[in-house]
Amino acid sequence: MKATKARDAVVAGAQGLALTLLALIGSVTVFVLAVVSIALITVGVGVFTTPHALALVRAHTGRRRLLAAQWSGVRIPANHRPFPRDLRSGVTGQVERCALMLKDPATWRDMRWLLADMTGGAIVAILPPAMILDGIFGFVLLAGVWQPIVEADGTYWYSFVPVDSWGTAGQAALLGVAWLILAFHVNPYLVRTHFRLAGALLTPNREEELEQRIGRLTETRHDALDSSAAELRRIERDLHDGAQARLVAMGMNLGTVEALIETDPAKAKELISKARESSAEALTELRDLVRGIHPPVLAERGLGDAVKALALRLPVAAEVGVDLAGRAEAPVESAAYFAVSESLTNAVKHSGADRVWVDITHTDGSLRIAVTDNGKGGAAVGAGSGLRGIERRLGTFDGVLAVSSPAGGPTMVTMEIPCVLF
Repeated sequence: MKATKARDAVVAGAQGLALTLLALIGSVTVFVLAVVSIALITVGVGVFTTPHALALVRAHTGRRRLLAAQWSGVRIPANHRPFPRDLRSGVTGQVERCALMLKDPATWRDMRWLLADMTGGAIVAILPPAMILDGIFGFVLLAGVWQPIVEADGTYWYSFVPVDSWGTAGQAALLGVAWLILAFHVNPYLVRTHFRLAGALLTPNREEELEQRIGRLTETRHDALDSSAAELRRIERDLHDGAQARLVAMGMNLGTVEALIETDPAKAKELISKARESSAEALTELRDLVRGIHPPVLAERGLGDAVKALALRLPVAAEVGVDLAGRAEAPVESAAYFAVSESLTNAVKHSGADRVWVDITHTDGSLRIAVTDNGKGGAAVGAGSGLRGIERRLGTFDGVLAVSSPAGGPTMVTMEIPCVLF
């Protein structure tokens, strides 16, 4: 237990040092770039540079959100307004993009956080490594380092202890022990405090949250209607081009059989065989069509078994881990199933992976699904991307999609849908 706490304290010290550097270098840099770019709008140049500068700000804050979740389990929502789908390109589109970003309240929350991060955030973050290093330096002084320091500069103050003899060096070592004990107990809490400060500044207030939620619900309603219409067209096309065509051909063959059964039994027998093949193919297509609408295994055995069955049909090795204490509502299970199906399809077609992993859990009132592959990476949510379709599908249920896909891989697609299990 003590070894684990000591390790956590050291890890928190390293994290605090990294956060300090991010604050004093990263936050200062992107803040200055954004402010200068916004100021240049008055002379026209900033209209073209500001979207890029603010995109850099968003990437920086997004990185801090990711670290908050990974290092301290602190979740900081990202509530930037999405750009309209019909956003124009060229100069006009750039001006419109700049105006939309400046009107977004989340932009100014990001800027306010940058100011706090480079001041108060940096101070909180530097405390964990400072206590560890200061505690170690107390022992360094006791090892005799105090002598050359005192000879060069006179009395050396270690915190509030004046070090000018072996006795005072011993007092410094005792104070160093106190610093290490304090770091042992508070370092992880200090790192968490840093992230909670960021969360307090980046999280929208109640009014903004309700406004964004209304906008998101409106958008997802339109997406749901568009998706339903597209699904109906797909079903109609598949029926017309597949099963219906085969059934028509089978009916024609049977009509010919009826005319030939007495005059040419051998030919009639051949046509009956073709009709039987057509009926089998039509039945297979109908089953595939039904599976595409709502797989029977999903209705009968739930999401976990349905995804396992889906993984068995993949041309690459797949591992599925399921930790669910019940079942979600049928629409949620259906949305999750097809989101996983689309993610796996993308992994097989585009990533070059030879292995995929799917983990399905339910924590904190949300169904969480992670699809990971060992492919080449580079996946991104954007226009024309299958991931964009997944995002729209999840958005109907107030779900979110996160993609981590650095160049060279691996790619992790994480999906969360708020729901309860029964």
